[in-house]
Amino acid sequence: MKYLLILIATWGTLMSTQPSSIYDFGIVTIKKEKTTLEPYKGKVMLIVNTASGCGFTPQFEGLEKLYKTYKTKGFVVLGFPCNQFAGQEPLNEAGIVTFCRVNYGVTFPMFAKIDVNGANAHPLYQYLKQQAPGILGSEAVKWNFTKFLVDKNGKVVHRYAPSTSPESIASDIEKLF
Repeated sequence: MKYLLILIATWGTLMSTQPSSIYDFGIVTIKKEKTTLEPYKGKVMLIVNTASGCGFTPQFEGLEKLYKTYKTKGFVVLGFPCNQFAGQEPLNEAGIVTFCRVNYGVTFPMFAKIDVNGANAHPLYQYLKQQAPGILGSEAVKWNFTKFLVDKNGKVVHRYAPSTSPESIASDIEKLF
């Protein structure tokens, strides 16, 4: 009986530390400031794992265009650099900021580099992958510029392949306002 009570107490502690919504996940900005997704509550979010040296890197331009087009309606793009795919994000955070601003005029929020797959996958990406599995139910992110669309209530509504252009997502975003 004693061990059962310990197990129940441990389970309760584990469950209470799990985020109750997408807005509770701890994240770190590209400037190394700890925060959560709470500031984006009530906004439509497009969450993207990015890289500066990828064949899809020019999508930064389309992502910035989406951000500028819809931000006044309550839309935000959130970029999470990742170096898990062929070492395509070798830059440090300061280098990423400079690269994105100089080459693509990026003004949408960017965050510190994270892992999106494996044992060290960021909890936010573990959640996103569970909520919107890929083809044939696969949860793994296949490459840079995989995109997750989240509605105003924090529900993950769609996952897009890296090859999906930001421009082609516009109509899906518009449906969420």
